[in-house]
Amino acid sequence: MKFNLDRDLIFFDIESTGLNVMRDRILQIAFIKYPKDGGDPVELEMLINPGIPISEEAMNVHGITPDKLKNKPTFKDVAAELFKFIGTADLSGYNSDRFDIPMLMEEFHRYGYDLEIEKRRTIDVQKIFYKMEPRTLKAALKHFCGKELVDAHDALADVKATVDVLVGQLKRYEGVDYIDGDDFVTPAPIKNDMGALADFTHDKRMVDVTQRLKYNPEGEVVFNFGKFSGKKVRDIISNDRQYYAWIMDKDFSVQVKKAVKKIMDDIIREKSAK
Repeated sequence: MKFNLDRDLIFFDIESTGLNVMRDRILQIAFIKYPKDGGDPVELEMLINPGIPISEEAMNVHGITPDKLKNKPTFKDVAAELFKFIGTADLSGYNSDRFDIPMLMEEFHRYGYDLEIEKRRTIDVQKIFYKMEPRTLKAALKHFCGKELVDAHDALADVKATVDVLVGQLKRYEGVDYIDGDDFVTPAPIKNDMGALADFTHDKRMVDVTQRLKYNPEGEVVFNFGKFSGKKVRDIISNDRQYYAWIMDKDFSVQVKKAVKKIMDDIIREKSAK
């Protein structure tokens, strides 16, 4: 099946030193780019020296040990190449909104590159799967494609499985309505349209992919964690500059810090104009 594309679409997967998107590092990354002009897909895969220890838990999952990485380039060495390869493409993966995309954003940010996730669409294939048939990638491949997942947790193998799953989902759910827990019906949301898939999988209530900030019913940005959960960010940081400084200093994602800084800049600009 050919994807109906108005932008390049990249499926990707990463393996890492652990599960903390701010503190851990990428040690394997794989892309498959589908050009919007309908050309053949292009693969890019590499091992990366993370420069920090790999947790035992992570090694037990992906099997990548330090000796396999000691002569590999660092992310700093390959950042420009990866950033150019991605370009303005939309991004898709499996659980990518919660893990792969935030970690990739952080890695790029360390070396002066802004992935600008706000300017591209993201299609998390896991969200389609979990909403329609809640299971794992291995089960998804079996369910939609009748295939067994070989070399699970190898980045390129997982990317190829993700591509196959999305193709299977497009076939399986063509014309099928989605009914949520409140019996609200979304007519046939799964279609060969990347904008429609991104809308279906994206939680528009959330400001950032780590879900630390969200919009209230009035469209204002509020905190989604801690003692100020549900409170307007604007009100809190305007009256408590120490809390603003704490957010900018702690392990919040670059997307959260960018959003909070924009609100603070607006506050300062409005006060200066008076």
